[in-house]
Amino acid sequence: MQYNNLLAWREYQKKLKAADNTKKRTKKILKYSVILFFLFVPFYCLFTNMSCHHGMLQKNSTSVNNKGNEHSDVKGYLNKKKIQTVLGNKSLLNLTDNSFSCYWKRQHLRVNTSINVSLQQYILKKIKLDTTKSIGIVVMNPSTGEIISMVGYDKTGMSKNPCIDSRFPAASVFKIVTAAAAIETCGLNSKSLLKYNGGKYTLYKSQLKNKTNKYTHSISLRESFAKSINPVFGKIGIYYLGKNTLSRYASAFGFNRNINFEIQLSPSSISLSDKPFHLAEIASGYNRKTMISPMHGALMIAAIFNHGMLIEPSIVKNIIDDNGDIIYSSHLTPINHAITDKSSQEMIRLLRATITSGTCRKTFRGYKKDRVLSKLDIGGKTGTINNNIKAIQYDWFVGFAEDKGGGKQLVISIVVEHEKYIGIKASQYARFTIKKYFDNYFVQMKKKYDNNKKI
Repeated sequence: MQYNNLLAWREYQKKLKAADNTKKRTKKILKYSVILFFLFVPFYCLFTNMSCHHGMLQKNSTSVNNKGNEHSDVKGYLNKKKIQTVLGNKSLLNLTDNSFSCYWKRQHLRVNTSINVSLQQYILKKIKLDTTKSIGIVVMNPSTGEIISMVGYDKTGMSKNPCIDSRFPAASVFKIVTAAAAIETCGLNSKSLLKYNGGKYTLYKSQLKNKTNKYTHSISLRESFAKSINPVFGKIGIYYLGKNTLSRYASAFGFNRNINFEIQLSPSSISLSDKPFHLAEIASGYNRKTMISPMHGALMIAAIFNHGMLIEPSIVKNIIDDNGDIIYSSHLTPINHAITDKSSQEMIRLLRATITSGTCRKTFRGYKKDRVLSKLDIGGKTGTINNNIKAIQYDWFVGFAEDKGGGKQLVISIVVEHEKYIGIKASQYARFTIKKYFDNYFVQMKKKYDNNKKI
């Protein structure tokens, strides 16, 4: 009996010990779960901030044929195509207020735009028209596609809105497509060495021969792009890409395609043949038949900034009816992947080189010591070409600027049609526009920081 009692006691103690161990394990699991949770959250947030935008673009991306691009708002009342009808003949150019009224189907509607009024008014005051036939300036938020400034003038009255008119020769801006296609399909990168003979800015058949002699220059893709060397890009078009590849990437970047916008956007156009010299002209931008609008120029740069994703532009944030209901609300709308994320990173390196050592070096001289510009990562591409009788020079700048601290970004696209004398160049407009926008941004950020300190 005593033995049995001893066994029962031991069994009882064993159960108590097991229960105690279980309780301890449960406490440890809860403790480490809490620790892991608080360790995981910051990394999750960081990862989400870095990747969610790219994921959003990928989630709704469509094929190159642009099917499924017409998204409706949450109520399903209006989409971008219908907005064109609602707005009628309004060009939305040079707005001095970011909202206005209009009437549609006997309804009084309030249209709210994405225009940054302060920046818009600043640019309007800066424009000089005494030597300018026409000008178009588009400033965009690349992460959303929202247009924050759209300013333009046309002395001839040929265009109500030069910013959406694709009557401007793309010139060397098209080198963006050529470089991207070569990086993507031929394994080139910013350091790849290429060769050319003759002048940098000419394009003769003799310069396109695949030969090397004592007069041959060797140069990296980065510097070729930055300095806009025509024979290098002409040879890339002939020997690296060919008609089909160049055509495919032109389409991927939006050429010969209708792109949805709240106002009608003229398609940019390109025509290709199998003739080698023609391919060289197209690839280098040394022709007057590849046509583009300033709006499309902004979209091309935004695609590079968006990990290679081409997106639709938007200038109308929302439309509100008489009852206060939102009948249209814009949202991020991807079109297709033009290039991969890896290729877009290489393209950003090329765009930066234009500012540091290329055709914009003089315009942006001293920017690293500038109070505002020194805080930015800046890149771009220029392009210039005369019309047939050389009475007009088309002058381009397309590019980006980003707060090095990981904050605001903007994309800018400018074309200036100079008359007999060259006035303010496109790259100069770009410099002071970028500076003004980020000066305001940094002031606002400082105010927020100071207010938070007081709290």
